[in-house]
Amino acid sequence: MSDDEQQEQTIAEDLVVTKYKMGGDIANQALRVVIEAAKPGVSVLSLCEKGDAHITAETGKIFKKEKDMKKGIAFPTCVSVNNCVCHFSPLKMSPSHPEAPVTGRKADVVKAAHLCAEAALRLVKPGNQNTQLTEAWNKIAHSFKCAAIEGMLSHQLKQHVIDGEKTIIQNPTDQQKKDHEKAEFEVHEVYAVDVLISTGEGKAKDGGQRTTIYKRDPSKQYGLKMKTSRMFFSEVERRFDAMPFTLRAFEDEGKARLGVVECAKHELLQPFSVLNEKDGEFVAQFKFTVLLMANGPLRITSGPFEPEMYKSDCEVQDSELRSLLQSSASRKAQKKKKKKVVSMCKFFCRMVCFLVLRTDMKNFTLWNSCYNNAFKRELLQ
Repeated sequence: MSDDEQQEQTIAEDLVVTKYKMGGDIANQALRVVIEAAKPGVSVLSLCEKGDAHITAETGKIFKKEKDMKKGIAFPTCVSVNNCVCHFSPLKMSPSHPEAPVTGRKADVVKAAHLCAEAALRLVKPGNQNTQLTEAWNKIAHSFKCAAIEGMLSHQLKQHVIDGEKTIIQNPTDQQKKDHEKAEFEVHEVYAVDVLISTGEGKAKDGGQRTTIYKRDPSKQYGLKMKTSRMFFSEVERRFDAMPFTLRAFEDEGKARLGVVECAKHELLQPFSVLNEKDGEFVAQFKFTVLLMANGPLRITSGPFEPEMYKSDCEVQDSELRSLLQSSASRKAQKKKKKKVVSMCKFFCRMVCFLVLRTDMKNFTLWNSCYNNAFKRELLQ
């Protein structure tokens, strides 16, 4: 492989930003497809299949001329219901779909998770640290009498890597606080911000359901003994490389279930276990991808949210967090507004100079100096 091929592609390049945006658009479309299909009696399996099928179809339509480009599903569609925390991509299940406004503890946890995500969008910016998000999430969750899921991580993203070096931890234990590395956000980094809030204690455990999502661990090597395992693993490397995949993606699910056992046992594959809170509790998740651009954060994935559908009696108590949530998340919009003010000032001063020039040539130099000074002051504000 040449040096050029080994060079990491980052969002410092316009083409990479464009690809991120295109991927974000496809993910947003897939989310809308799944939400629109979520109706009473529809199985979770069919929702997951719809999401995966949409992503596969749409990624197949772009960059067709670049034969060596790896594209497709970065993480299989999951639908985790009620107290299920994450990674649930099942065969059969009957979900509930509320049609009336959500109230009570369900509303509390959804609003808490939404506000945590909004706070994160405003805090994930160059110069800030990952610990600021951890603190903000805990405060917001407590305001709604909820808890962030203990020890869950949001990861930095890189090309073909979904779990980069820098992470943001939720509700860490005392030991996790000591072990977790503090990090500062920098320009041209990309993060998958994953917020998980519970009405319970925030302690997620393996619920005993079958694990269906795995990811190749490139650092592990082992000579598989079973032919079925070798064939399965060969297909994993060919189709998915180091990205997560679901066993549902294999034509013969029975052979996939058999082959994955030896691969997982020898740590060639990393399992994404289905985690659960206590029965009777509710878990809400908001996840988005954000690019740290030079002119501010750019969120490229975001699901639809209707605040009026969630009636909670709780609200954020911390005054600093309330101010943060009320602030604009877009620096670009603020810059446009500033430019407009400067342009108006410049236009006004020019008109004054023009009128003075027409009526009093002797004072033109004085007024022109005033114009320049006024324009400079406006730029410095």
